[in-house]
Amino acid sequence: MSLIDPVWTSLLYLAAAVCFILALKGLNSPRTARRGNLVGAFGAALAVATVFMSVKMDNVPWILGAMVVGSGVAAPIARQVKMTQMPQLVALFNGVGGGAAALVALLELAHTEDHWVRVAIVFTLLVGAVSFAGSGITFSKLQELMTTRPVVFPGLPTLMGAVLLAAVGVAVAVVFSGSLALALLLLVLGLAAGMLLVLPVGGADVPIVISLLNAFTGLAVAASGLVLGNVLLVVAGTLVGASGTILTRAMATAMGRSVAGILFGAFKGGSTAGSTAVSDRPVRSSSPEDVAVLLGYAQRVIIVPGYGLAVAQGQHTAAELALALEARGIDVDFAIHPVAGRMPGHMNVLLAEANVPYESLKEMGEINSEFRTADVALVVGANDVVNPAAKTTPGSPIYGMPILEVADARQVVFLKRSMRPGFAGIENELMYEPQTTLLFGDAKESLTKVLSAVKALKLS
Repeated sequence: MSLIDPVWTSLLYLAAAVCFILALKGLNSPRTARRGNLVGAFGAALAVATVFMSVKMDNVPWILGAMVVGSGVAAPIARQVKMTQMPQLVALFNGVGGGAAALVALLELAHTEDHWVRVAIVFTLLVGAVSFAGSGITFSKLQELMTTRPVVFPGLPTLMGAVLLAAVGVAVAVVFSGSLALALLLLVLGLAAGMLLVLPVGGADVPIVISLLNAFTGLAVAASGLVLGNVLLVVAGTLVGASGTILTRAMATAMGRSVAGILFGAFKGGSTAGSTAVSDRPVRSSSPEDVAVLLGYAQRVIIVPGYGLAVAQGQHTAAELALALEARGIDVDFAIHPVAGRMPGHMNVLLAEANVPYESLKEMGEINSEFRTADVALVVGANDVVNPAAKTTPGSPIYGMPILEVADARQVVFLKRSMRPGFAGIENELMYEPQTTLLFGDAKESLTKVLSAVKALKLS
Protein backbone atom coordinates (compact mmCIF):
# COMPACT_ATOMS: atom_id res chain seq x y z
CA MET A 1 0.00 0.00 0.00
CA SER A 2 1.36 3.44 -0.92
CA LEU A 3 1.96 6.11 1.75
CA ILE A 4 0.25 8.89 -0.22
CA ASP A 5 -2.82 8.92 -2.43
CA PRO A 6 -2.69 9.42 -6.23
CA VAL A 7 -3.71 13.08 -5.99
CA TRP A 8 -0.67 13.96 -3.86
CA THR A 9 1.52 11.86 -6.13
CA SER A 10 0.41 13.90 -9.13
CA LEU A 11 0.91 17.19 -7.28
CA LEU A 12 4.41 16.23 -6.16
CA TYR A 13 5.31 15.11 -9.69
CA LEU A 14 4.04 18.44 -10.97
CA ALA A 15 6.20 20.27 -8.41
CA ALA A 16 9.25 18.24 -9.51
CA ALA A 17 8.53 19.02 -13.17
CA VAL A 18 8.31 22.74 -12.36
CA CYS A 19 11.67 22.45 -10.59
CA PHE A 20 13.20 20.93 -13.73
CA ILE A 21 11.86 23.77 -15.88
CA LEU A 22 13.12 26.41 -13.43
CA ALA A 23 16.51 24.65 -13.35
CA LEU A 24 16.85 24.92 -17.13
CA LYS A 25 15.85 28.57 -16.92
CA GLY A 26 18.48 29.18 -14.26
CA LEU A 27 21.19 27.58 -16.38
CA ASN A 28 20.68 30.29 -19.01
CA SER A 29 22.98 32.67 -17.12
CA PRO A 30 26.16 32.28 -15.04
CA ARG A 31 24.52 34.47 -12.40
CA THR A 32 21.74 31.98 -11.78
CA ALA A 33 23.40 28.71 -12.85
CA ARG A 34 24.27 27.57 -9.32
CA ARG A 35 20.75 28.24 -8.11
CA GLY A 36 19.39 26.42 -11.16
CA ASN A 37 21.49 23.36 -10.38
CA LEU A 38 20.25 23.32 -6.79
CA VAL A 39 16.62 23.66 -7.89
CA GLY A 40 17.09 20.80 -10.37
CA ALA A 41 18.72 18.62 -7.71
CA PHE A 42 15.84 19.33 -5.32
CA GLY A 43 13.36 18.40 -8.05
CA ALA A 44 15.16 15.12 -8.68
CA ALA A 45 15.25 14.30 -4.97
CA LEU A 46 11.55 15.12 -4.68
CA ALA A 47 10.77 12.86 -7.65
CA VAL A 48 12.69 9.92 -6.16
CA ALA A 49 11.05 10.38 -2.74
CA THR A 50 7.62 10.52 -4.38
CA VAL A 51 8.24 7.21 -6.14
CA PHE A 52 9.12 5.54 -2.85
CA MET A 53 6.01 6.95 -1.19
CA SER A 54 3.55 6.20 -3.98
CA VAL A 55 4.60 2.84 -5.41
CA LYS A 56 4.63 -0.51 -3.64
CA MET A 57 8.10 -2.02 -3.96
CA ASP A 58 9.22 -5.55 -3.11
CA ASN A 59 12.98 -5.02 -3.42
CA VAL A 60 13.60 -1.81 -1.49
CA PRO A 61 16.91 -3.02 0.07
CA TRP A 62 18.27 -3.84 -3.40
CA ILE A 63 17.12 -0.49 -4.76
CA LEU A 64 18.66 1.44 -1.87
CA GLY A 65 21.85 -0.59 -2.21
CA ALA A 66 22.09 0.24 -5.90
CA MET A 67 21.55 3.95 -5.11
CA VAL A 68 24.30 3.87 -2.50
CA VAL A 69 26.73 2.16 -4.87
CA GLY A 70 25.88 4.53 -7.71
CA SER A 71 26.24 7.59 -5.51
CA GLY A 72 29.49 6.23 -4.08
CA VAL A 73 30.93 5.97 -7.58
CA ALA A 74 29.53 9.18 -9.07
CA ALA A 75 30.05 11.67 -6.24
CA PRO A 76 33.87 11.32 -5.94
CA ILE A 77 34.24 11.44 -9.73
CA ALA A 78 32.13 14.60 -10.00
CA ARG A 79 33.99 16.33 -7.14
CA GLN A 80 37.46 15.51 -8.42
CA VAL A 81 36.97 16.04 -12.16
CA LYS A 82 38.95 18.91 -13.68
CA MET A 83 37.19 21.65 -15.61
CA THR A 84 39.03 20.51 -18.74
CA GLN A 85 37.49 17.06 -18.35
CA MET A 86 33.90 18.21 -17.81
CA PRO A 87 32.76 17.26 -21.35
CA GLN A 88 34.05 13.72 -20.80
CA LEU A 89 32.09 13.55 -17.55
CA VAL A 90 28.96 14.79 -19.31
CA ALA A 91 29.47 12.11 -21.98
CA LEU A 92 29.81 9.39 -19.33
CA PHE A 93 26.74 10.43 -17.36
CA ASN A 94 24.76 10.85 -20.56
CA GLY A 95 25.73 7.36 -21.74
CA VAL A 96 24.75 5.85 -18.39
CA GLY A 97 21.33 7.50 -18.67
CA GLY A 98 20.74 6.09 -22.15
CA GLY A 99 21.93 2.65 -21.08
CA ALA A 100 19.69 2.65 -18.01
CA ALA A 101 16.65 3.57 -20.10
CA ALA A 102 17.43 0.72 -22.53
CA LEU A 103 17.76 -1.82 -19.71
CA VAL A 104 14.48 -0.73 -18.13
CA ALA A 105 12.73 -1.14 -21.48
CA LEU A 106 14.28 -4.59 -21.94
CA LEU A 107 13.00 -5.73 -18.53
CA GLU A 108 9.51 -4.38 -19.18
CA LEU A 109 9.14 -6.29 -22.46
CA ALA A 110 8.12 -9.46 -20.64
CA HIS A 111 5.34 -7.65 -18.77
CA THR A 112 3.24 -6.31 -21.63
CA GLU A 113 1.22 -7.59 -24.55
CA ASP A 114 0.23 -4.12 -25.73
CA HIS A 115 1.71 -3.40 -29.17
CA TRP A 116 1.81 0.36 -28.59
CA VAL A 117 3.78 -0.13 -25.38
CA ARG A 118 6.14 -2.40 -27.31
CA VAL A 119 6.65 0.41 -29.82
CA ALA A 120 7.83 2.61 -26.95
CA ILE A 121 10.00 -0.25 -25.70
CA VAL A 122 11.82 -0.82 -29.00
CA PHE A 123 12.29 2.94 -29.43
CA THR A 124 13.83 3.17 -25.95
CA LEU A 125 16.01 0.13 -26.60
CA LEU A 126 17.37 1.42 -29.87
CA VAL A 127 17.86 5.10 -28.99
CA GLY A 128 19.20 4.31 -25.51
CA ALA A 129 21.74 1.85 -26.93
CA VAL A 130 22.83 4.38 -29.59
CA SER A 131 23.33 7.01 -26.88
CA PHE A 132 25.22 4.61 -24.61
CA ALA A 133 27.66 3.39 -27.27
CA GLY A 134 28.07 6.79 -28.93
CA SER A 135 28.76 8.47 -25.60
CA GLY A 136 31.43 5.87 -24.87
CA ILE A 137 33.18 6.72 -28.14
CA THR A 138 32.99 10.48 -27.51
CA PHE A 139 34.44 9.94 -24.02
CA SER A 140 37.29 7.90 -25.46
CA LYS A 141 38.03 10.57 -28.08
CA LEU A 142 38.05 13.49 -25.65
CA GLN A 143 40.04 11.51 -23.08
CA GLU A 144 42.46 10.61 -25.90
CA LEU A 145 42.04 6.90 -25.21
CA MET A 146 41.67 6.70 -28.98
CA THR A 147 42.42 9.06 -31.83
CA THR A 148 40.44 12.32 -31.85
CA ARG A 149 40.49 12.26 -35.65
CA PRO A 150 37.62 10.81 -37.71
CA VAL A 151 37.74 7.02 -38.03
CA VAL A 152 36.54 6.06 -41.48
CA PHE A 153 37.05 3.01 -43.64
CA PRO A 154 35.78 1.82 -47.05
CA GLY A 155 32.18 0.72 -46.86
CA LEU A 156 31.39 2.55 -43.60
CA PRO A 157 28.32 4.36 -45.00
CA THR A 158 27.02 1.10 -46.44
CA LEU A 159 27.61 -0.73 -43.17
CA MET A 160 25.87 2.01 -41.20
CA GLY A 161 22.87 1.91 -43.54
CA ALA A 162 22.69 -1.88 -43.29
CA VAL A 163 22.79 -1.76 -39.47
CA LEU A 164 20.02 0.84 -39.33
CA LEU A 165 17.81 -1.10 -41.76
CA ALA A 166 18.38 -4.29 -39.79
CA ALA A 167 17.52 -2.45 -36.57
CA VAL A 168 14.23 -1.19 -38.03
CA GLY A 169 13.35 -4.70 -39.24
CA VAL A 170 14.15 -6.31 -35.90
CA ALA A 171 12.24 -3.56 -34.05
CA VAL A 172 9.10 -4.31 -36.08
CA ALA A 173 9.52 -8.03 -35.34
CA VAL A 174 9.84 -7.33 -31.60
CA VAL A 175 6.66 -5.25 -31.60
CA PHE A 176 4.63 -8.13 -33.07
CA SER A 177 6.36 -11.06 -31.35
CA GLY A 178 7.57 -9.74 -28.01
CA SER A 179 10.66 -11.96 -28.42
CA LEU A 180 13.37 -11.34 -25.81
CA ALA A 181 16.01 -12.82 -28.11
CA LEU A 182 15.11 -10.35 -30.87
CA ALA A 183 15.09 -7.53 -28.32
CA LEU A 184 18.64 -8.44 -27.33
CA LEU A 185 19.60 -8.44 -31.00
CA LEU A 186 18.04 -4.98 -31.34
CA LEU A 187 20.12 -3.84 -28.37
CA VAL A 188 23.30 -5.08 -30.07
CA LEU A 189 22.35 -3.37 -33.32
CA GLY A 190 21.73 -0.13 -31.40
CA LEU A 191 25.18 -0.35 -29.82
CA ALA A 192 26.74 -0.92 -33.24
CA ALA A 193 24.79 2.01 -34.72
CA GLY A 194 25.97 4.28 -31.89
CA MET A 195 29.61 3.43 -32.50
CA LEU A 196 29.35 3.76 -36.29
CA LEU A 197 27.57 7.11 -35.91
CA VAL A 198 30.31 8.69 -33.77
CA LEU A 199 33.50 7.10 -35.13
CA PRO A 200 33.56 9.36 -38.24
CA VAL A 201 33.32 12.49 -36.06
CA GLY A 202 36.51 14.23 -35.04
CA GLY A 203 38.12 17.47 -33.99
CA ALA A 204 35.97 20.22 -32.51
CA ASP A 205 32.81 18.40 -33.65
CA VAL A 206 33.01 15.86 -30.81
CA PRO A 207 31.50 18.09 -28.07
CA ILE A 208 28.61 18.91 -30.40
CA VAL A 209 27.87 15.22 -30.82
CA ILE A 210 27.84 14.86 -27.02
CA SER A 211 25.01 17.40 -26.96
CA LEU A 212 23.17 15.50 -29.70
CA LEU A 213 23.52 12.22 -27.81
CA ASN A 214 22.24 14.00 -24.71
CA ALA A 215 19.08 14.78 -26.69
CA PHE A 216 18.88 11.10 -27.68
CA THR A 217 19.07 10.08 -24.02
CA GLY A 218 16.26 12.51 -23.20
CA LEU A 219 14.05 10.96 -25.88
CA ALA A 220 14.87 7.47 -24.60
CA VAL A 221 13.96 8.49 -21.04
CA ALA A 222 10.71 10.06 -22.25
CA ALA A 223 9.82 6.85 -24.09
CA SER A 224 10.65 4.80 -20.99
CA GLY A 225 8.20 7.01 -19.12
CA LEU A 226 5.51 5.86 -21.55
CA VAL A 227 6.56 2.26 -20.95
CA LEU A 228 6.34 2.64 -17.17
CA GLY A 229 3.30 4.91 -17.19
CA ASN A 230 5.30 7.60 -15.36
CA VAL A 231 4.35 11.13 -16.44
CA LEU A 232 7.36 12.75 -14.73
CA LEU A 233 9.80 10.66 -16.77
CA VAL A 234 7.99 11.76 -19.92
CA VAL A 235 8.26 15.43 -18.87
CA ALA A 236 11.90 15.22 -17.75
CA GLY A 237 12.97 13.26 -20.82
CA THR A 238 11.19 15.65 -23.14
CA LEU A 239 12.88 18.63 -21.48
CA VAL A 240 16.30 17.01 -21.88
CA GLY A 241 15.56 16.04 -25.46
CA ALA A 242 14.37 19.52 -26.39
CA SER A 243 17.16 21.39 -24.61
CA GLY A 244 19.78 19.03 -26.04
CA THR A 245 18.44 19.58 -29.55
CA ILE A 246 18.44 23.37 -29.12
CA LEU A 247 21.99 23.29 -27.73
CA THR A 248 23.17 21.08 -30.58
CA ARG A 249 21.80 23.49 -33.16
CA ALA A 250 23.27 26.48 -31.32
CA MET A 251 26.72 24.87 -31.18
CA ALA A 252 26.56 23.87 -34.83
CA THR A 253 25.61 27.45 -35.74
CA ALA A 254 28.53 28.76 -33.65
CA MET A 255 30.80 26.47 -35.68
CA GLY A 256 29.23 27.61 -38.94
CA ARG A 257 28.26 24.03 -39.77
CA SER A 258 25.15 21.91 -40.16
CA VAL A 259 24.37 18.96 -37.90
CA ALA A 260 24.43 16.66 -40.95
CA GLY A 261 27.84 18.05 -41.91
CA ILE A 262 29.11 17.34 -38.42
CA LEU A 263 27.88 13.74 -38.41
CA PHE A 264 28.76 12.81 -41.98
CA GLY A 265 31.30 15.42 -43.03
CA ALA A 266 34.24 13.02 -42.66
CA PHE A 267 32.90 10.94 -45.56
CA LYS A 268 33.75 13.85 -47.86
CA GLY A 269 36.61 15.36 -45.87
CA GLY A 270 34.51 17.92 -44.03
CA SER A 271 35.28 17.21 -40.38
CA THR A 272 36.94 19.80 -38.18
CA ALA A 273 40.07 17.71 -37.80
CA GLY A 274 43.09 18.61 -39.85
CA SER A 275 46.80 17.83 -39.66
CA THR A 276 48.56 17.29 -36.34
CA ALA A 277 51.94 18.41 -37.74
CA VAL A 278 53.80 21.11 -35.80
CA SER A 279 54.80 24.10 -37.91
CA ASP A 280 58.46 25.15 -38.17
CA ARG A 281 57.73 28.51 -39.83
CA PRO A 282 59.46 31.47 -38.15
CA VAL A 283 57.39 33.64 -35.81
CA ARG A 284 58.10 36.68 -33.69
CA SER A 285 58.47 35.55 -30.09
CA SER A 286 58.84 37.74 -27.04
CA SER A 287 59.62 37.74 -23.33
CA PRO A 288 57.19 38.23 -20.42
CA GLU A 289 58.75 41.63 -19.78
CA ASP A 290 58.11 42.79 -23.35
CA VAL A 291 54.51 41.58 -23.19
CA ALA A 292 54.10 43.40 -19.87
CA VAL A 293 55.24 46.64 -21.51
CA LEU A 294 52.66 46.20 -24.29
CA LEU A 295 49.92 45.57 -21.75
CA GLY A 296 51.00 48.08 -19.12
CA TYR A 297 51.00 51.03 -21.46
CA ALA A 298 47.84 50.14 -23.37
CA GLN A 299 44.53 51.90 -22.92
CA ARG A 300 42.34 48.92 -23.80
CA VAL A 301 43.13 45.21 -23.53
CA ILE A 302 40.90 42.32 -24.55
CA ILE A 303 41.80 38.89 -23.15
CA VAL A 304 40.69 35.89 -25.20
CA PRO A 305 40.66 32.69 -23.08
CA GLY A 306 40.76 29.22 -24.58
CA TYR A 307 41.26 25.56 -23.76
CA GLY A 308 44.95 26.12 -22.99
CA LEU A 309 43.99 28.40 -20.11
CA ALA A 310 41.73 25.69 -18.72
CA VAL A 311 44.41 22.99 -19.06
CA ALA A 312 46.96 25.16 -17.21
CA GLN A 313 44.38 26.17 -14.56
CA GLY A 314 45.48 29.75 -15.15
CA GLN A 315 42.11 31.44 -14.70
CA HIS A 316 42.99 32.92 -11.29
CA THR A 317 46.23 34.38 -12.63
CA ALA A 318 44.37 35.79 -15.65
CA ALA A 319 41.86 37.42 -13.30
CA GLU A 320 44.68 38.86 -11.18
CA LEU A 321 46.38 40.22 -14.31
CA ALA A 322 43.14 41.92 -15.34
CA LEU A 323 42.89 43.55 -11.90
CA ALA A 324 46.51 44.72 -12.08
CA LEU A 325 45.89 46.30 -15.48
CA GLU A 326 42.66 47.93 -14.32
CA ALA A 327 44.57 49.40 -11.36
CA ARG A 328 46.65 51.24 -13.97
CA GLY A 329 43.49 52.68 -15.52
CA ILE A 330 43.40 50.20 -18.41
CA ASP A 331 40.05 49.01 -19.74
CA VAL A 332 40.04 45.16 -19.69
CA ASP A 333 37.42 42.74 -20.98
CA PHE A 334 37.30 39.01 -21.66
CA ALA A 335 36.06 37.90 -25.10
CA ILE A 336 34.06 34.66 -24.95
CA HIS A 337 33.48 32.51 -28.02
CA PRO A 338 30.40 30.23 -27.80
CA VAL A 339 32.47 27.06 -28.31
CA ALA A 340 35.79 28.10 -26.73
CA GLY A 341 37.10 25.19 -24.72
CA ARG A 342 35.26 21.92 -25.05
CA MET A 343 31.67 22.90 -24.37
CA PRO A 344 29.38 25.95 -24.32
CA GLY A 345 29.96 28.11 -21.28
CA HIS A 346 33.31 26.46 -20.53
CA MET A 347 35.15 29.79 -20.33
CA ASN A 348 32.30 31.51 -18.47
CA VAL A 349 32.39 28.89 -15.73
CA LEU A 350 36.18 28.89 -15.62
CA LEU A 351 36.43 32.65 -15.17
CA ALA A 352 33.47 32.83 -12.81
CA GLU A 353 35.43 30.38 -10.64
CA ALA A 354 38.16 33.05 -10.50
CA ASN A 355 35.59 35.74 -9.55
CA VAL A 356 35.90 37.67 -12.80
CA PRO A 357 32.90 40.07 -12.86
CA TYR A 358 30.13 38.97 -15.20
CA GLU A 359 30.20 42.45 -16.76
CA SER A 360 33.74 41.77 -17.98
CA LEU A 361 32.71 38.59 -19.83
CA LYS A 362 31.52 39.67 -23.26
CA GLU A 363 30.08 37.30 -25.83
CA MET A 364 31.35 37.22 -29.41
CA GLY A 365 28.52 39.25 -30.90
CA GLU A 366 29.06 42.02 -28.38
CA ILE A 367 32.87 42.18 -28.34
CA ASN A 368 33.78 41.70 -32.00
CA SER A 369 33.15 45.32 -32.97
CA GLU A 370 35.39 46.45 -30.09
CA PHE A 371 38.59 44.71 -31.17
CA ARG A 372 39.41 47.56 -33.54
CA THR A 373 39.59 49.88 -30.52
CA ALA A 374 41.84 47.51 -28.55
CA ASP A 375 45.54 48.24 -28.22
CA VAL A 376 46.29 44.60 -27.34
CA ALA A 377 44.39 41.35 -27.80
CA LEU A 378 45.89 38.78 -25.43
CA VAL A 379 45.01 35.28 -26.65
CA VAL A 380 45.55 32.75 -23.87
CA GLY A 381 45.41 29.14 -25.06
CA ALA A 382 42.91 29.74 -27.87
CA ASN A 383 43.53 29.06 -31.55
CA ASP A 384 40.65 27.88 -33.72
CA VAL A 385 38.15 30.45 -32.40
CA VAL A 386 40.43 33.31 -33.58
CA ASN A 387 41.74 31.70 -36.77
CA PRO A 388 41.08 33.91 -39.85
CA ALA A 389 40.99 30.76 -42.01
CA ALA A 390 37.37 30.48 -40.94
CA LYS A 391 36.70 33.55 -43.13
CA THR A 392 39.42 33.46 -45.77
CA THR A 393 40.11 29.83 -46.67
CA PRO A 394 37.33 27.89 -48.42
CA GLY A 395 37.85 24.19 -47.87
CA SER A 396 39.37 24.73 -44.42
CA PRO A 397 37.89 22.44 -41.76
CA ILE A 398 36.60 25.51 -39.90
CA TYR A 399 35.57 27.60 -42.91
CA GLY A 400 32.34 29.45 -42.17
CA MET A 401 32.73 29.31 -38.39
CA PRO A 402 32.15 32.71 -36.73
CA ILE A 403 35.35 33.81 -34.98
CA LEU A 404 36.56 36.47 -32.57
CA GLU A 405 38.04 39.27 -34.68
CA VAL A 406 41.34 39.56 -32.79
CA ALA A 407 43.15 40.45 -36.03
CA ASP A 408 41.50 43.89 -35.80
CA ALA A 409 43.46 44.77 -32.65
CA ARG A 410 46.58 46.94 -32.97
CA GLN A 411 48.74 44.27 -31.36
CA VAL A 412 48.04 40.57 -30.86
CA VAL A 413 49.84 38.43 -28.28
CA PHE A 414 49.45 34.65 -28.29
CA LEU A 415 50.31 32.68 -25.16
CA LYS A 416 51.00 29.17 -26.44
CA ARG A 417 52.80 26.10 -25.20
CA SER A 418 54.11 25.28 -28.70
CA MET A 419 53.37 25.74 -32.38
CA ARG A 420 51.16 22.69 -32.34
CA PRO A 421 47.86 23.50 -34.10
CA GLY A 422 44.57 23.80 -32.25
CA PHE A 423 41.89 21.14 -31.87
CA ALA A 424 40.91 21.51 -35.52
CA GLY A 425 44.48 20.68 -36.51
CA ILE A 426 45.18 23.64 -38.81
CA GLU A 427 47.67 26.49 -38.73
CA ASN A 428 46.65 29.98 -37.72
CA GLU A 429 48.06 32.47 -40.22
CA LEU A 430 47.49 35.29 -37.76
CA MET A 431 50.51 34.06 -35.81
CA TYR A 432 52.77 35.01 -38.70
CA GLU A 433 51.43 38.57 -39.14
CA PRO A 434 53.64 41.60 -38.29
CA GLN A 435 51.41 42.76 -35.43
CA THR A 436 51.53 39.37 -33.68
CA THR A 437 53.87 38.32 -30.88
CA LEU A 438 54.09 34.87 -29.31
CA LEU A 439 55.03 34.03 -25.74
CA PHE A 440 55.77 30.33 -25.40
CA GLY A 441 55.22 28.29 -22.25
CA ASP A 442 52.56 26.97 -19.91
CA ALA A 443 49.71 29.48 -19.83
CA LYS A 444 49.67 29.82 -16.05
CA GLU A 445 53.45 30.19 -15.78
CA SER A 446 53.51 32.73 -18.62
CA LEU A 447 50.67 34.73 -17.07
CA THR A 448 52.43 34.68 -13.70
CA LYS A 449 55.62 36.08 -15.25
CA VAL A 450 53.70 38.72 -17.20
CA LEU A 451 51.78 39.69 -14.05
CA SER A 452 55.00 40.11 -12.07
CA ALA A 453 56.48 42.22 -14.86
CA VAL A 454 53.36 44.40 -15.03
CA LYS A 455 53.49 45.01 -11.30
CA ALA A 456 57.16 45.96 -11.63
CA LEU A 457 56.45 48.61 -14.29
CA LYS A 458 56.80 52.13 -12.99
CA LEU A 459 53.71 54.26 -13.42
CA SER A 460 54.36 57.01 -15.95
